[in-house]
Amino acid sequence: MEVVLLERVAKLGQMGEVVKVKQGYARNYLLPQGKALRATPANMKRFEGERAQLEARNLELKAEAAKVAARLDGQTFVVIRSASDGGALYGSVTTRDAADAATAGGFSLDRRQVELNAPIKELGLHELTVTLHPEVEATITINVARSQEEADMQASGKTIQELQAEADAAAEFDIQELFDDIGGAAGEETAPFGR
Repeated sequence: MEVVLLERVAKLGQMGEVVKVKQGYARNYLLPQGKALRATPANMKRFEGERAQLEARNLELKAEAAKVAARLDGQTFVVIRSASDGGALYGSVTTRDAADAATAGGFSLDRRQVELNAPIKELGLHELTVTLHPEVEATITINVARSQEEADMQASGKTIQELQAEADAAAEFDIQELFDDIGGAAGEETAPFGR
């Protein structure tokens, strides 16, 4: 099916281009969302008549998105989740969770605006791309942690694995000191009897 695009559509084309798409894509996404019209002579004439208005509206939306992107770009949002000691999440963090965290942080985002290649399944800092307009993107960071204190430590640059390794090393050192103290005390007690 051939359609004429009413706005830029990623990986498809620019405004005004006539592109060939599958019927389901056109019928279920492009046409209901108002992103395209069927490429009939009547619709082509209608598009040419409204082209200036569509371009002006697109520029306004792009300008608004750029303002939001300037504030949103580089922001970090905390998502608290249960996880194992090794840092593996019980479940995952999805685009909905990221959008909800950003909305709680004062930005109005929809989950469809957040790009995520695969669900986040471990603790740490994860960068995501947010598409505010077909031509405007921002990058946000999702800080996935088990508690707010842990999120603060991750934000300072330490990973959960480093914190766990430090805790294990400290525990090992304490155990070694305890055995050294016991061994030294035992050696002092047996010395007088050996003479």
